[in-house]
Amino acid sequence: MKFVDEANIKVQAGDGGNGCISFRREKFIPFGGPDGGDGGFGGSVWLVADEGLNTLVDFRHQRSFKAKRGENGMGSQMYGKGGEDTTIRVPVGTMITNVDTDEVIGDLTAHGQRMLVAQGGKGGLGNIHFKTSVNRAPRKATPGTPGEARELKLELRLLADVGLLGFPNAGKSTFIRAVSAATPRVADYPFTTLHPNLGVVSLGTDQSFVIADIPGLIEGASEGAGLGIQFLRHVARTSLLLHIVDIAPIDGSDVAAQVRAIEQELQKFNPELLERPRWLVLNKADMLAEDERQAVAEKIVAELDWTQPWFLVSAIARENTMAVCQQVQRFFESQREASVERTDMLPNDVRLRGEEPQG
Repeated sequence: MKFVDEANIKVQAGDGGNGCISFRREKFIPFGGPDGGDGGFGGSVWLVADEGLNTLVDFRHQRSFKAKRGENGMGSQMYGKGGEDTTIRVPVGTMITNVDTDEVIGDLTAHGQRMLVAQGGKGGLGNIHFKTSVNRAPRKATPGTPGEARELKLELRLLADVGLLGFPNAGKSTFIRAVSAATPRVADYPFTTLHPNLGVVSLGTDQSFVIADIPGLIEGASEGAGLGIQFLRHVARTSLLLHIVDIAPIDGSDVAAQVRAIEQELQKFNPELLERPRWLVLNKADMLAEDERQAVAEKIVAELDWTQPWFLVSAIARENTMAVCQQVQRFFESQREASVERTDMLPNDVRLRGEEPQG
């Protein structure tokens, strides 16, 4: 199935039903008075996150969604039936933007989460509401209000803890195959990966995280070179980035220059990504002699003036790959512990008020 991570749709809520002009007519009741009921409410349009979906491809075939109109009011004070709501299923991780205002109006990040994107119209009032002491037979009713209509941009951002970055053929797909059960396509030519892949790395009970592999970036990707930078949105939610680098490029290109080129593309796409924890993973160590690997790696790290953690691995031989994952797991555990410590201080703790605890 083709991976589609962007789609534009039009949603139209149902109009409210019209109010009714009617009078009570029964035997022996010559002046029954007004009894016109109100119109029903129009149906609304909802988006609901469904973990069973992983792409927006369905919206290539259907782009317009409309809820049903409310029924008109009737005599005998009968109110019109409300229109049925329309529910649109989208993948978990879908961000919704109003095309007209370019405003992000929602983000569905959990299974079953719902969002109202178009409110149905209100039903009109029947003539029963307009009876007064001086107007006992009102011939007045109001129409239903129109339902909301919007054009929405749906943007899928995969939910992952770790994102993989790197040039084409750096070994990102091989790395994710080595550490998880994911099976992305691997070949000896650039841009083998044409869409993002997710893998779950499991290290034990309650020790797992999700890793996202995106298509390779090249210099000038922000201007559309290669596959562009549109897939970078899928690492926007990640807490940690692993920068995969080929330590021994076949064409002899400068490894440090490749790292800096990716950094420039991140800067152009979203400067906040550069401030996120980013670890350097020097891959394809098996292409160098064992006595040369460490020296070459240290030279690259020194040239980059790299201060964050770095690793020397061989994804295809699965050397040191699990050590990277263990470090990643410890990183997330330390984050969780720090989060718990921040929430451990209760609001009624006397130390928060500068008071001395009473013993």
